[in-house]
Order: sequence, then C-alpha cells, then structure tokens
Amino acid sequence: MSKFLKGTMILLVAGLITRVLGFINRMVIARFIGGEGVGLYMMAFPTLMLVITITQVGLPVAISKCVAEAAALGDRKKIKKILVVSLTITVSLSLIFTPGLILLAPYLTKTLFTDPRIYYPLVAITPIIPIVAVSAVLRGYFQGMQNMKPFAISQMIEQAVRIVLIAVLTTLFLPYGIQYAAAGAMFASIVGELASLAYMFTMFKLKKKFKVRRNFFHVMKEGKETISELLRVALPTTGSRLIGNVSWFLEPIVVAHSLAIAGFTASLATKEYGVLTGFALPLLMLPSFVTHSLSTALVPAISEASSQRNFSLVEHRLQQALRFALLAGGISVVILYVLAEPLMETVYGSKNGTNLIKLMAPFFIFQYYQGPLQATLQALDLAKAAMINSMIGAIVKLGMIFILASNPDYGITGAALGIMTSTLLVTLLHYTTIIKKIQFTIYILEYVKFLITTLVSGFIGYWWYHHYLIQETIFTRLICGIIITSIVYLLLLLLTKLINKEDLSYIPIIKKFV
Repeated sequence: MSKFLKGTMILLVAGLITRVLGFINRMVIARFIGGEGVGLYMMAFPTLMLVITITQVGLPVAISKCVAEAAALGDRKKIKKILVVSLTITVSLSLIFTPGLILLAPYLTKTLFTDPRIYYPLVAITPIIPIVAVSAVLRGYFQGMQNMKPFAISQMIEQAVRIVLIAVLTTLFLPYGIQYAAAGAMFASIVGELASLAYMFTMFKLKKKFKVRRNFFHVMKEGKETISELLRVALPTTGSRLIGNVSWFLEPIVVAHSLAIAGFTASLATKEYGVLTGFALPLLMLPSFVTHSLSTALVPAISEASSQRNFSLVEHRLQQALRFALLAGGISVVILYVLAEPLMETVYGSKNGTNLIKLMAPFFIFQYYQGPLQATLQALDLAKAAMINSMIGAIVKLGMIFILASNPDYGITGAALGIMTSTLLVTLLHYTTIIKKIQFTIYILEYVKFLITTLVSGFIGYWWYHHYLIQETIFTRLICGIIITSIVYLLLLLLTKLINKEDLSYIPIIKKFV
C-alpha cells in the first residue's frame, strides 16, 4: 500500500473515532446548555478561529509540503530550518494576538454582536491560541514526513479529555448563567488541546533525528531562504483560510443583524443561529473526517509527485481521493435526508433544525468534494487561485445571508441557503482551476451509477423506516433504518462496481478476506 493510502487509512480510522467523540461533545453541550447556550458558544468560536488563522499564517500546509519535498531528497538540515523558522513565527504572533484578543473582547461583544453574553466564552477560549500555534507546526512536520499516527492519536486524546471536562464544567457553571456554562465548555477545549500538544511533543522528541535547540539562532539567521520558501506557499494559503475565517467571523454578526431586521429578538436570533451551527451543521459535517483525512494526506503525496513531474500520478491520487469522498459523502447525504427527524430527536432531544438538514444535505456532497480539491491546489502551488475562489464564495455567502435572512419569510433558512450557494460555487471554481492545470478525466457513467445508488438506497431506507418496527422506540427504528440503508447502499456500490476488491483490500479488517 502506498504512503498516501496508508496515511489516509490511519487518518480515516482516527477521524471516525474523533468525529464520534466530537459528536458526543456536541450532544453533551446541547443537552446541558440548550440551543441558546450553543448559540453563544458558536458565535464566539469564529472570532477565535480568525485569530488562530492569523497566527498560523498558513504554515501547517506549507510545512507539510516543504518537509515532504526535503524528506524526498533526504535533506534533514532543511527540515530543521523549516521547524525552527515556523515555531519562531507562530509563537511570536500568538504572543501578540492572545493578549490583543482579550483586550478587544469587550469592544467586540458590545459593538459587533447583538448579545453581550458572548464576552464570557470568547475570553475563556483565548488562551488556546499559543497552544494551537505550536501544535500546528508539529502537525505539519508529521504530515510532511507522511507519518499520520501522532496527529491522529493526538486528536482522539483531545476529544476524550474534552468530553469529560465539558460534562463537569457545564454542570458546575450552569447555575451562574448560560454564558458561564458556555465559557466552561470553551475552557474544556483548552485543556483538551493542551493534552493533544503534550502527546505530539512527546512523539516528536522520540521520532526526530536532529536537535532543534542546538544553534537555534544560527539556523534562524541562515533561514532566510527557508522563510521565503515557506511564505510562498503559506501566504496564499493563509489568504484563503483568512478569507474563510473572516467570512465565518462575520457570519454570526450578519445573521444576528439580519434576523434583527426580520423582527427576531437578540435571544431568539442567538438560539436560531445555535440550531443552524450547533445542531444541523455538526450532523451534516459528520463525514468530513473522510475528506479531512484525504486532504491531509494529499498535500505531501501530490507535492512529492509534482516535484518529480509525475502528473499522471497526481491525477491518479486526486481521482482516488475524490472517489472516496463521493462514496463516503453519498451514504451520509442519504441517511441525513431520509432520517433527519429521528436523528435530531435522538441526538439532541429536539426536532429543531430538521428542515435545515433536509434542505442542506443534498448540497453537502459538494462540501465533501471541496477539501481534496483545495488540498490539490495547495500542493500544485495554486494556493493563490484557491484564495481567490474562496474570496468569491465568501462575498456571495455574506451577501445572500443578508438578503435572505433579513426577509421574515426566510429567516435562518436564508442563512442556510447562503452557506450552500457559497459551498457549491467554491467547489466548482476549485474544480475548474484544477482541470486548467492538469489533465483530468471525468467519468460520466460513474456519476450516473452513483446517482442511481443514492436514490434507490434512500427510497428503500425511507420505506423501511416508515413501514417496519412501527411499535418500537424511535432509537431502535433509527438504528435499523441506518443499518438497512447502509447495507443496501454498499450492495449497490458493489453491484455497480463503484467499489471493487482492490478498494476493499485497503481496509485492514477486510484485507484478510479478499
């Protein structure tokens, strides 16, 4: 098995476990502090991500790419320079922006947000910035070496720690107010990230084959060329991420003000945003661990192939990634659309957001495609094009949210439509950019087979849920519905040869039997 597929499989397994643990976190938060508390949590989070994006300046992707190229040449000295330069940049920036965000928090909550309670979770989460800065550098190093285990295990550790602390801290602070409970959930994230960093740093100390401390300033002084090489990839990448995060930062602000124009109170607007981003979107993003795993493994794999001018291998790896993303995303779309209501009731104890899931699920297949496409653009030194595509999508999203969400007939549904339109547009722009750079074959018959498979499995899953086990509990019917739909989907994939023996052999458990 190639390093790319092996790394992808490691990340897929760890991603699945991490996603399940993260989902448990969401369930705990939702059940302890409700939609309004989740709204406070989610409104503060984009601001944090914006600052983290600025402090990282796109270095994780750049580190991964440059380390992969240096490792292919056996240049350990260059790898050391990359680490020293990256740590210096990210730590320095985080030490500037962390106190800056704390000082600006009162102004941000009073001026930009319609709910002043956002101040507490925002301040509580700020200390995570320098921790994430160091973690990002180590993550980029391991990914560049195509060793995905340390990062994968660290993610599972982070989520496990968060689950325990969120349950404890939200319960402890809830009597003092929802805002304090949301702040407790944010603080749990800090401790989880710290545990993750501790593990990655330990693995780094054990695995590295050079000393970073020796001649630190000498390496930094000689690192001008390395800085230039890193920033050539990092700046367009961070531009793309910065656009996404500025858009995400502005999103709750635009939604809150648009809903206010539509006649919603500040409290109700916060709750509605919580339902969209805290209830519906986590379910829709559930299979994103697949696309994230593929994207993470794609950057060094395609960088390596591209540096060797092997463009047929570049296309082959991208085709593999897109096919896995399509097939994994397909079953998710079917289950979420057909079983949206029982899923919401089982997971969150509420049907709020069911209509949003049904509206957004079919469009999310483009979201699952977007990650591998963007990773490929970054690996091919087309990060600037990816940034421009993201900028166009962000402008369209915010514009549509403001127009539609401020209309009382649409409300929060208008925000959902704006998000989906942007997702579709950016994915198509990324796709167009790639086919201009490399030869890329589109297999129309494969997509026709996929469409038939999803429609048939969706119909059978719907029919089963509504006609069998009617006397059983919702949970029992839901589990049976998911199992039946998944089995039918898998059988149809095998029947139509969208999955073959070679694909199954990549799964360790099945490998023994095929």
